[in-house]
Amino acid sequence: MVRPLGAALFGHYGDKIGRKNVLVATLLMMGLASAAVGLLPTYAAIGVAAPVLLVLMRFVQGLGLGGEWGGAALMVTESDTSGRRGFFGSMVQTAAPTGLLLATGVFALITAVTTEEQFLSWGWRIPFLVSFALVAIGLYIRVKLAESPVFAQAEAKEEAQRASEVKAPLLHVLKHYKKELALAIGSRIGSDIAFYIFAMFILVYGTEHLGLSKSLALAASTISAVAQMIALPFFGSLCDKLGRRPVMIGGAVAGIAYSFIFFAMLDSRIPFLVLIAPAIGLVIVAAMYAPIASFIPELFATKVRYTGSAVGFQMAGVFGGGFAPMIAMQLIVLTQTGFTVAGYLSLALGLMVLCVYLAKETSKIAMTDAGSASDPHTR
Repeated sequence: MVRPLGAALFGHYGDKIGRKNVLVATLLMMGLASAAVGLLPTYAAIGVAAPVLLVLMRFVQGLGLGGEWGGAALMVTESDTSGRRGFFGSMVQTAAPTGLLLATGVFALITAVTTEEQFLSWGWRIPFLVSFALVAIGLYIRVKLAESPVFAQAEAKEEAQRASEVKAPLLHVLKHYKKELALAIGSRIGSDIAFYIFAMFILVYGTEHLGLSKSLALAASTISAVAQMIALPFFGSLCDKLGRRPVMIGGAVAGIAYSFIFFAMLDSRIPFLVLIAPAIGLVIVAAMYAPIASFIPELFATKVRYTGSAVGFQMAGVFGGGFAPMIAMQLIVLTQTGFTVAGYLSLALGLMVLCVYLAKETSKIAMTDAGSASDPHTR
């Protein structure tokens, strides 16, 4: 629950003092906390304080990450003037497969150049220490960024108009945007579970239940990340042309059908089918996931958009990917078949179809007008 807490905290300040300032803060929190993990003393050196410090660093990471997505999504969607919010928003969504690819690559590199003893002794610290360089690069870029034009325009209104200014964005969202918040959460849960099932579950189900080699499962996961990175911009551009709802609903319906085919391909144990099964799955997930960075922000008005978007996105992560590993593994243990997991995923995607269907199409609405129908401060 740390990420939703970070979403509420940084969403508040993102709506009050600006998107850019909060993005700098979240970067420093996540980056420095990650780097600090690489410097932590061992249990042998400081005893129980070592795991306590590790948990603390993970808490700080989660807090920063909770506010990161909302700010990134808003900076790109609120800055677009070309009518391509879906495409530019999909660039934010590439962070998930890119992170998966980089993590897999770094892990493979470190394990290749160190012995098992060296890796356990000091090699595991290297990826965390690299965060210092990434923080420096990211900080330079973010400091150079201009504030979101839509937020700046809202801030520039006359002082006489500030009587109705939103004082507590989270309370305002909970009071006036209950439907939009519920739709935001429901529209993301399915894609979050689908990402875990198609991209990561093979590493457990394939190796432990089917007896596939770890190298084959890892190769399949890596190929799937590359496939999704390519597919995300395509579907982001497509949702600008066709609308958010048709692309997301189409992806969800395809995901329901493919979830059963996916497990049939894995169960075949044929190496080629095992290799391509996750890749096909993540291409389908891209259709659901690419429009999210524009679809969710478009549900909320400017003065509460950071809070509404961040909280909706992160709460979906808790109920989606947060519980998916536990639920999926329990289903496998109880039924000894992946088709029950496909049924679980299908239910989540069915919820997504319903939520997206109930939402309004927002792809052609200006960001300055988005969400205004639910907001008494804009009427």
